[in-house]
Amino acid sequence: MTRSSPLALVVLALLAEEPMHPYRMQQMIKERGKDKIANVAQRNSVYQTIERLLRAELIGVRETTREERRPERTVYEITDEGWATLRSWTRSMLSAPRREFPEFPAALTSVMLLEPVDVLAQLDSRAEALRAEIEVSRAEYEAMGDLPRLFLLDDEYLVTMRESELRWVEGVAADLRAGRLTWSEEWIRDVAATIEG
Repeated sequence: MTRSSPLALVVLALLAEEPMHPYRMQQMIKERGKDKIANVAQRNSVYQTIERLLRAELIGVRETTREERRPERTVYEITDEGWATLRSWTRSMLSAPRREFPEFPAALTSVMLLEPVDVLAQLDSRAEALRAEIEVSRAEYEAMGDLPRLFLLDDEYLVTMRESELRWVEGVAADLRAGRLTWSEEWIRDVAATIEG
C-alpha cells in the first residue's frame, strides 16, 4: 500500500468530489485553506503527489485535452482502490496519534543554549505571531458562516491547537519573567554532572 500523507489524503478527497486537473486542485487547496494542513509550498508538490498516486493506481487519467496555445491539461479521477485507500487513511489518521516531527519541540530541546532573556524575547514573538494567526483563522472560520460544522472540523481543530499552544507559551514566558524558570551555564553543568555521575 502507498504511504499516506496529508497532501495525498487531500488530493484523493478532492478527486472524490469530482475529477479535476492539478491546477484546479492547487486552487481549491488554497481557496479552502487546506494549505494549512497539507504542505503545498513547493509548486510541484501537488504534481509529485499525483504521480505517486497514479503509480499506485489510486487515481487514473480521465482525459487529456489541449486548447489552442496552451499546454496539455490532464484531468484525473479517483479509482475504486483510491476510494478504499482514502477511507483507510482517514480511519487510521483519526484513530491513532502519529509520531510527527515539528520544529518547535525540537527547538525546545536546545533552549538552554540561549540566555533566559533571549528565550523570553523569542517566546514573546511566537505568542504575538500565534495571536495574529488565531485572529486570522477565526475571521476565516466565521466568514464561512452557514457552512455546517462537519466541513469546518479541521479549521476548528487548528484554531483550538493554536490557542492551546498560545496558553502554554504565555505560561512559560510568565515563568521566565517571574524568575521561576531560569538557568545559567554553571547550573546546566552541575545538572549534567549529576545526570552523568
